[in-house]
Amino acid sequence: MDFLIREEQQLLVDSLRKFIESRYTFANRRVVARKQSGFDQDVWSALADMGIQGLTLPAEYGGFGENAHSQLLVYKELGRGLVTGPLIPSAVMAATLLQACDNGETKEVWLPGMASGQKIVVPAYQEVRGRYNLDQVQTRAMVSETGVEICGAKQLVWAGGAAHAFIVSARMAGSEQFGLFLVERDRAGVHVVDYPTMNGDGAADIRLESVRLPRSSMIRSGPGALEWLQYAIDQGIAPLCAHAVGAMERLIEITIEFIKNRHQFKKPLASFQALQHRIADMLVQKELALSMAYVAADAVSVGETEQAQKMLSAAKIMCANAGRFIGQQAVQLHGGMGMTDELEVGDYFKHMTMLDVLFGDTDFHLTRYSRLMENA
Repeated sequence: MDFLIREEQQLLVDSLRKFIESRYTFANRRVVARKQSGFDQDVWSALADMGIQGLTLPAEYGGFGENAHSQLLVYKELGRGLVTGPLIPSAVMAATLLQACDNGETKEVWLPGMASGQKIVVPAYQEVRGRYNLDQVQTRAMVSETGVEICGAKQLVWAGGAAHAFIVSARMAGSEQFGLFLVERDRAGVHVVDYPTMNGDGAADIRLESVRLPRSSMIRSGPGALEWLQYAIDQGIAPLCAHAVGAMERLIEITIEFIKNRHQFKKPLASFQALQHRIADMLVQKELALSMAYVAADAVSVGETEQAQKMLSAAKIMCANAGRFIGQQAVQLHGGMGMTDELEVGDYFKHMTMLDVLFGDTDFHLTRYSRLMENA
């Protein structure tokens, strides 16, 4: 993949930075984070006007058809301002799942609205005691000639409180096969309880009580359903790594500014060599994470292969480790103030902490990487 930055890519990144600096300041971000769903419609609409939600969607559905490199640049910039919301679960993961749907009408109904920011669709696949195992599914789908009936529950649905519809994984009644179904939020029997997570993002638990759907709601079924769901989750890893690198970059800048202005023994903290070494270590870790974010972006172009999975797992592990190190160092370099809720360093630290558990923690990806290496 060609990673040279085109003029239009740079213009988009510059526009994003101006928007974040003027419209998504620290104070504004705190207001959004304290909302029940961790979602702000005005911010979401502004991002849609810049084309962020439709960045990688095909032009036939109102998108721009950009590649993974453009995605990396955009999400890195979003990470600097901790702009999250439903972007990754809707604009990346759900869009990936819907594009694989054989029903052209479903695509026409949902994908253009997702590209314009008018509709939000998120995957709902995690269940109690399931952890990162996608086949641990208790939700049941009864498929008949007249339609589909789904019963079950999902938890920790990222941005579920802001979603208009969910892509639900379910076990087909009477068989061991799985299916993916598009379930509108306003369907009878759908109950959503949303709540903020540690870093201010929104999540939700969903209960499905005899929800009746048309047969056209089936996105995918059979042996490949869970494999495609895993592929969509993997597609989310690349922008997540880019987002994390942007957050690391900004957190280092905040920390450097702090130790320049903070004095001890009548000298700025930045003059002490030991602290300079710690900043240098943070910068090294950020550069390692950036390199792996490029690896993750390249993996997206490889497609649904074991090689791509290895690249994405390696990137996820390295970015999570770098994020944890940089977050911890930043808090320590801020001293006691780093533990307070008054400084934005705490927001970045929480974001870095959440990075590890999203889309599989370090143990999960180490196990997957080792298994794939054995199969090579």
